[in-house]
Amino acid sequence: MNKPVKQHLIDPEICIRCNTCEETCPIDAVTHNDDNYVVLAEKCNFCMSCIAPCPTGAIDNWRVVLEAYPIDEQFEWFELPEQEEISGAAEAAESDDAVEDDVARLLHEAHEGAGGKVHPPASASAPSINLYNRKHPLTAVVQGNYRLTAPDAESDIRHIILSAGNHNFPVLEGQSVGVIPPGTDRIGNPHAPRLYSISSARDGERPNTNNFSLTVKREPEGVCSNYLCDLKKGDTVELTGPFGATFLMPNDTDADIVMICTGTGSAPFRAFTERRRRAAPNANGKLHLFFGARRPEELPYFGPLKKVPTKLLVQNLVFSRLPDRPKEYVQDRMRVEGTTLSELLKKATTHIYVCGLKGMETGVDEALDEISREAGLSWDAIKSEMRESGRYHVETY
Repeated sequence: MNKPVKQHLIDPEICIRCNTCEETCPIDAVTHNDDNYVVLAEKCNFCMSCIAPCPTGAIDNWRVVLEAYPIDEQFEWFELPEQEEISGAAEAAESDDAVEDDVARLLHEAHEGAGGKVHPPASASAPSINLYNRKHPLTAVVQGNYRLTAPDAESDIRHIILSAGNHNFPVLEGQSVGVIPPGTDRIGNPHAPRLYSISSARDGERPNTNNFSLTVKREPEGVCSNYLCDLKKGDTVELTGPFGATFLMPNDTDADIVMICTGTGSAPFRAFTERRRRAAPNANGKLHLFFGARRPEELPYFGPLKKVPTKLLVQNLVFSRLPDRPKEYVQDRMRVEGTTLSELLKKATTHIYVCGLKGMETGVDEALDEISREAGLSWDAIKSEMRESGRYHVETY
């Protein structure tokens, strides 16, 4: 039997193909094709130079193997293979304690060098607001810009990671930032900031890292969306904010959270899911997602969503343009799940969030009214009480 070895791998599901790992590897042990970035097992010497700069943590993955996964196989991966049961793997892992120590040390050093940990408010009821404005903006640095939708999809939706460097910029799930596009409008005035929801958890796109992400759809005539979607790694962006004190995620882990969205309205709910996954993966409360798009190829984060365990997130992915299938929208699926939703409406710990294109709230409201009536409930009374207690939130654009 071959001696077990530890192989360095890159997670293709969360890698944003920013090329940071390949740029920082001093021995050219990282390479890529049109699909994936991979590590050459025969060249990697575990120097860890690539670990700290990676904005998502995709680079920090390891498997104990008897024979290294070949490059051609890694190029075809859509997800990392599970760790196989290997006789002798435990001994091999123990022999690599020094490697693990190096990872922890280098991450710590890089983190401290970036200005130390940013401590977000302990409670979502006390967000930081308006730390930066037009006269005093935050200059953030682009760490990556990754297309989320398929190349042939009609919608070009991007996952953009920005670093605040050593500036204090604490953001909570449900908050937004203002992006100041360069240039002037048709009458010569500077462009006004455009608001975009944070799509990462409060401790960063990568945990304990002073960065965050935005989910941006390119609009044909959109000044700011085209500016953002065309950004390259290393570019700088001027930001204002943070903004928002009403669309915040409850800290109560017993809270059931119903999230209803379309398209880039998923941004705050990605943040909600990441926060719950990191802070309370075994919480009593569940997340319930109703997410609408035309096709799976048009749905942001479709691949990663399939990996989220059902004990954390109950998913209803709804598509309106599937061949040979009738059109279905989020409100239609809500009616199908009416029994579950009516039980949630009876609970004083249920929160409802609606985010997406303006007008979608009408269909959602009608569906909740119908579901309530069928269960012998009054949606008007429930909605009024939920708003009064801060448990019903609508944010459309």
